[in-house]
Amino acid sequence: MATIRKRSWITPKGEPREAWRVRYVDNEGKDRTRQFDRKRDADAFRIKAESEVAAGVHTPDSMSITVGEAADLWIAKAESAGRERSTVKQYREWADLHIKPLLGSERLSRLTMPKVEAFKDALLETRSAAMAGKAVRGLSSILTEAQRRGLVAQNVAKGVKVVRSKRDKKRIIIPAKDELRAMLAAAESDFPAFRPLLMTVIFTGLRSSEIRALRRQDVNLKVGEITVEQRADQWGAIGSPKSEAGHRTVPIPAMLVSELRAWMLRSPVSPLGLLFPNAAGGVRLHSNLLNREYWPLQVKAGLTRPGREGEPRAKYDFHSLRHAAASAWIKQRIDLKRLTTWLGHASVQITLDTYGHLIKDELGDAAIAAAAQAELLT
Repeated sequence: MATIRKRSWITPKGEPREAWRVRYVDNEGKDRTRQFDRKRDADAFRIKAESEVAAGVHTPDSMSITVGEAADLWIAKAESAGRERSTVKQYREWADLHIKPLLGSERLSRLTMPKVEAFKDALLETRSAAMAGKAVRGLSSILTEAQRRGLVAQNVAKGVKVVRSKRDKKRIIIPAKDELRAMLAAAESDFPAFRPLLMTVIFTGLRSSEIRALRRQDVNLKVGEITVEQRADQWGAIGSPKSEAGHRTVPIPAMLVSELRAWMLRSPVSPLGLLFPNAAGGVRLHSNLLNREYWPLQVKAGLTRPGREGEPRAKYDFHSLRHAAASAWIKQRIDLKRLTTWLGHASVQITLDTYGHLIKDELGDAAIAAAAQAELLT
């Protein structure tokens, strides 16, 4: 059982001091002490220590690792579990750039929710809300792994959230029909090997990682559909989709069927069986796709915005093509479940958060308004 005793002494300068010392026995039967300036802090620690010792999860300060050390263990776990290179890189950036500089030296045993809240506030003062949210979630994952290893009793970051205002949410930008036509026309004249890929993304909404890893065997021209079974990371390494929802089949129109049939007769040979390989038959890199084809194509098509020193820059990012596909499906009154499936979203909520403002039933809305008028006034 833990006890609390008041300790008083005189400093070398003759000043009186007092503190409150908590004495308890840890899980291994060793005597432990911890000192506090205020009795209420000592009382809170006594209750916490007794509870953790009883549950067999208490870690004394002297044996507790720091947040920085726990972050290294988290990253090592991701590497040993075979997580994608890009995922591990992202984890390391969160830890090195955002978590360790502000909280790295704090011991896990002394980490509290108020301290995590202060960490969140410090992030919001110097980073974007989006980045702050990622760093807080990263810290929570670090503590979850530490808890799994028995290095900390609880995840005090679990309930800490960065709430982003709807006004801060990035608006999706969708190319207009004439702009899509201009891209395809520019591709046909100046980037003929890029046109089939461009058209496929416009009609299917595939992500860059998915279109670069698409194989010939994934395309069924007889039925008119494309199946997503793998993806390529930023270094060109091929692996499975990040989530189960990433595995999906998307229908394609007759125009794309004709385009792909012709493309398959002239496309480069790929040992990997890729539908859109690079000139050597390997995996296209996302950076090359943008810098050598997609950006110059938009400049050629006149789809630009002012860049540095007034130089024209491409107007749309690659993800805008995915938004164009989703927008076209929504205009055809696709049901929400199929829209979520075709886009490869993990949940309907993600689809609604991204495209909910586009989902309208104008005829249905008009009918409801007319019926309400009749009910109220006639």
